[in-house]
Amino acid sequence: MEYVADAVRGAAGAVVLIGDPVALIHLGLPVLRDEIPGCGPAGGIYTALRASATDWNLVVACDMPAVSGGALCELINAAEKSESDCVAAASPDGRPEPLCAVYHRRCLPALERAIKDKRLKMRDLVREMGVSVVAVAPAVLANVNTPDEWSEFESAVPEEAS
Repeated sequence: MEYVADAVRGAAGAVVLIGDPVALIHLGLPVLRDEIPGCGPAGGIYTALRASATDWNLVVACDMPAVSGGALCELINAAEKSESDCVAAASPDGRPEPLCAVYHRRCLPALERAIKDKRLKMRDLVREMGVSVVAVAPAVLANVNTPDEWSEFESAVPEEAS
């Protein structure tokens, strides 16, 4: 989580975590509690956009240990030039990765409606928002949640990158 926070800080200038402040306080970063609990990433993104003072907001899942500041800067630069409300990293198969993306505050009404209607699948929501995708190296989007996945990730990534 600290590595991801450093990459986000390097690209966007600041980091705010969304989640349980009690569970995350040890990281020494600002933490916002979900405004609408139980809505998964859609609720977290909604909370982040409501709290933000900026139009464009970088959202990155904490379980992407190979995300790079360079890739995040590419997303931000693409967003600032885009007419889309969401610019996401493209997975190897070309699908948008909604948890490595830049969201404009204009997404708030769509997120609010989706949460109200219990349509919480982010890949579907970003398509509704007219997402643009940016190709990134496949390793950037590696998702690690378990000790077994971590072992697999470490064995696949050169030592200096892990």
